Amino acid sequence: MSFLGTIVRFVVSAFVLLFVSWIVKGFVVGGFMSALILALAIAVIAFIIESIFGNRITPFGRGVVGFLTSAVIIWIAQFIVPGVTTTVLGAILSALVIGLIDLFIPMKTPFEVGDQWSGKNKEPHK
Repeated sequence: MSFLGTIVRFVVSAFVLLFVSWIVKGFVVGGFMSALILALAIAVIAFIIESIFGNRITPFGRGVVGFLTSAVIIWIAQFIVPGVTTTVLGAILSALVIGLIDLFIPMKTPFEVGDQWSGKNKEPHK
C-alpha cells in the first residue's frame, strides 16, 4: 500500500467511525481529529494483537473471536484517544456496525499487504 493509500484508508476509517458514533448511542467520537486518531489507535492495537496472537484473533480474522476482539480494542482505545467515550454495550454495537460496513468496504490488514509485497500471496504456476 502506498503512502497516499494509507492516508486515504485512515481518512475513510475516520469517516466510518464518525458515522458509527452517529448511529450507536453508547459510542461517542468528539470530532474528525478524534476519529482520525481513533482509527490510528485501533490499527496500532490490532496490529500488536495480530503480531502476538496471529490474524485469527484480530478483527480482521472475522468470526466471533474477531468480533469480540474488535469490541475490546474499541473499548481500550477510549482510554488512549481524547474525545472518545464508549460503554461496553457501545463498543460491542460499534464493532457490529463496523463489521457490517467492512463487509461492503473491505480493508486489507497490514499482514495481507505485507504478503502482497513479499510475493507470498502469488498463486503457483500451473
